[in-house]
Amino acid sequence: MTRPGGLWQNWSRTERVRPQRVEYPPTVAAVRRSVVAAAARGLPIKAVGAGHSFTGIAVSPGVLLELDDLSGLVSVDREQSRVRILAGTRLHRIPGLLAPYGLAMENLGDIDRQSIAGAISTGTHGTGSRFGGIATQIVGATLVTADGELLTVDDEENPELLPAVALGLGALGILVDVTIQCVPAFVVQAVERPEPLDDVLAHLEERFADADHFEFYWFPHTDVALTKTNTRLPADTLTAPQPLLARWVDDILVGNGVHQAVCSVGRTVPAAVPAINRLSAKVWGDRSFSDASHRVFATARGVRFREMEYAVPVDRLGDAFRGLQRVVAEHGRPIEFPVEVRTAAADDRWMSTAYGRASGYIAVHRYWRADPTAYFAAVEEVMRAHGGRPHWGKMHTQDAASLRALYPRFDDFVALRDRLDPQRRFRNAYLDRVLGG
Repeated sequence: MTRPGGLWQNWSRTERVRPQRVEYPPTVAAVRRSVVAAAARGLPIKAVGAGHSFTGIAVSPGVLLELDDLSGLVSVDREQSRVRILAGTRLHRIPGLLAPYGLAMENLGDIDRQSIAGAISTGTHGTGSRFGGIATQIVGATLVTADGELLTVDDEENPELLPAVALGLGALGILVDVTIQCVPAFVVQAVERPEPLDDVLAHLEERFADADHFEFYWFPHTDVALTKTNTRLPADTLTAPQPLLARWVDDILVGNGVHQAVCSVGRTVPAAVPAINRLSAKVWGDRSFSDASHRVFATARGVRFREMEYAVPVDRLGDAFRGLQRVVAEHGRPIEFPVEVRTAAADDRWMSTAYGRASGYIAVHRYWRADPTAYFAAVEEVMRAHGGRPHWGKMHTQDAASLRALYPRFDDFVALRDRLDPQRRFRNAYLDRVLGG
């Protein structure tokens, strides 16, 4: 988000920049004019959404396009259950746009503040071994390329580019709209409860395979996992949503309030963190309810944090997690944030962390006022030893040389970037690092 005076900073406060120009294009034509004007001035140009990436992937020292005004529904294909949506549309707005047509997105992540363009461009994902990340739901897109022209990618035009454009890191052009393959609206039955961590790890593959959507949080310095098991049900299922007060207590008072307490106390009395983590594990998330899918998948996050997430081959998830446990045990200071573990199906998006392989995800966090460097570095070493691929929107230290070996279509992606953006109008320091200059 851009502050008065033109200072842009991301949500986690890991990145900030004062771009030379900030523009708010309300139409596709305005985006094209911005790109042409930036090229004439010799300025790099990039679009930003919610600023929820922890990396500098959206940082623009030249021209920054805020796409909040480029938002909303363009068209609906009822026969194919597809919707075309403007790129700046925030994820939390999409369910309301789809509801009149009885549609829903197939899967979502656990945060819904991002724009649809930002979410797919960074490889945002949810959990579910039979479901891909959000980019796999994209069946069409329109880009403004470096020369200000429109590039349509769909079933009829340039279909071979979809696996690159649907997860393009913001390196191929400015996304102005995307077409989402939707599914009939559905209900989700949620069961959340604390369980012994050893029991979860002993049956890890079955737990992920048996549920539509399974994930767990591990509270460091405890032997407890908070498990979340979600089951998809037909839209006409009678729901039993959590009462508003109970949801406020669980998600806001306990989920965010206790987290904030852990983080605040942890800065002054680190030795208290394990005890508070044990308390969190006992009181947070022992509940069962059912509701419309988007109300179950996404939760509110009120505590600011910093995050790193790696995808490893799913058959190495257990070993990678045990490596992480050793890091926590040997780390010099208590870790105040839970570790999140999820899965996703293999997909065909060239730069997807799940390209060509079913993946298990391990995400680690630190309070935004705590220095994550040593902890993240130690975790990253473990993940890399297991063939881990870093989430593009979350903190990591890898560069083009190491990433090329992890992505079979890396050079194809770079070649497409050379073709669409030979002058590097959409470059920034992050893309130079992870793709090469």
